[in-house]
Amino acid sequence: MTAETGAAELQELAKRHLWMHFSRMGAYEAGAELPIIVRGDGCYVWDQHGRRYLDGLSSLFCTNIGHGRADVAQAGADQARELGFFTNWSYAHPRAIELAAKVAELAPGDLNRVFFTSGGSEAVESALKLCRQYHKLRGNGTKYKVIARETAYHGTTMGCLMATGIANLRAPFEPLPPGGCHVPNTNTYRLPEGHSPDELVEAIAHRIEFEDPSTVSAIILEPVQNAGGCLVAPKGYFQRVREIADRYDVVFISDEVICSWGRLGEWFGAQRFGYQPDIITTAKGITSAYSPMGAVIASDRIFEPFSQGTTTFSHGITFGGHPVSAAVSLANIAVFEEENILENVRANEPVFRGMLDGLRDIPIVGDVRGAGYFQAIELVKDQATKRSFDHEESETLLRGFLSGALFERGLICRADDRGDPVIQLSPPLIAGPEQFDEIEAVLRPVLVEASERMHVG
Repeated sequence: MTAETGAAELQELAKRHLWMHFSRMGAYEAGAELPIIVRGDGCYVWDQHGRRYLDGLSSLFCTNIGHGRADVAQAGADQARELGFFTNWSYAHPRAIELAAKVAELAPGDLNRVFFTSGGSEAVESALKLCRQYHKLRGNGTKYKVIARETAYHGTTMGCLMATGIANLRAPFEPLPPGGCHVPNTNTYRLPEGHSPDELVEAIAHRIEFEDPSTVSAIILEPVQNAGGCLVAPKGYFQRVREIADRYDVVFISDEVICSWGRLGEWFGAQRFGYQPDIITTAKGITSAYSPMGAVIASDRIFEPFSQGTTTFSHGITFGGHPVSAAVSLANIAVFEEENILENVRANEPVFRGMLDGLRDIPIVGDVRGAGYFQAIELVKDQATKRSFDHEESETLLRGFLSGALFERGLICRADDRGDPVIQLSPPLIAGPEQFDEIEAVLRPVLVEASERMHVG
């Protein structure tokens, strides 16, 4: 069988049997070729035809140490020879214990209790359930509502969708569990004239008062909000959230499924911005995606009601803390420590950001924002007025041109409009100036062409 024959067969099998996530399957039913990635090495991946792409999204913010690390995958295979699987339900095994201790060592403050999951949505769902039971054990059983931000994405389960602030992701599954309450996000680029950035955080306190503090369980926020395009909070925002959470006896969850494990140049995003949450949710980079894993990292205070008598957190996930995944995670963290991954992000963040800021001369580029290796470009019809594109225009710009043009030129990134249209870039944490030059060499001509196509400038 030739390579091309194999490629054709893969296309046929995929179109017949594979139901992809968040994908418009009708495009493939109509004959479009499905991109099939077959190999990865460092910052690059190759498709079934041998074409190379710079993975400018770290395979959805996951492969933080890059592709092709057989040594990290081997740690899982070695563990399987010793113990392929056992649950964490009333039992333990060495790798989960060692990993929990390591995560607690790296996490800020007294976040010493680690509850493992299989991924990010499970981590957020687990945290929301944990908060509800925590309040009930303390005699506050009416606390069930969750304060989250508009346009924020917190996962796909029904509980996560309750917190998610993206209408078109919620609508197909309504009615959702009750309790989701949303406040403005921190897109200061689009802050209404005459409004202060301080109002963004005070909206959280106002919403808690409006809902009645006796009904509010948790505040859930990302250090840098993903949906909407890498939205960074104003200085002092999270410190004020901490004060608000303490005042109203509300649990403060830092949702770091993306923002932990070096994405912002620190182990955890909370450390980057100097705040202390009660819970961190994490996944993706905890194993650099060499094996599925997530976690809820809780403070000793949150754990305390569950440590007494016969009390149990009435929740569990079969594969949470899987020994193979735990071994992979430990090997992944070792790479971070031995190869100075965090230091690489800190050293090169100004170079990465400088390259993106250099694109501001292109008429369609409205804003550049983000932190660490997590950056976004917001696209506009008019730089002076910040006027954005309507839905039909955004569809034409993003799906009709940008996504395909960037991919065809060898760059994988995200062209998204869960909010205003943006291009997101989140390369592996091993990337450096060479990769940034490659990104610019693709982005600049494509954005110039996009400006012309959309009659911008």
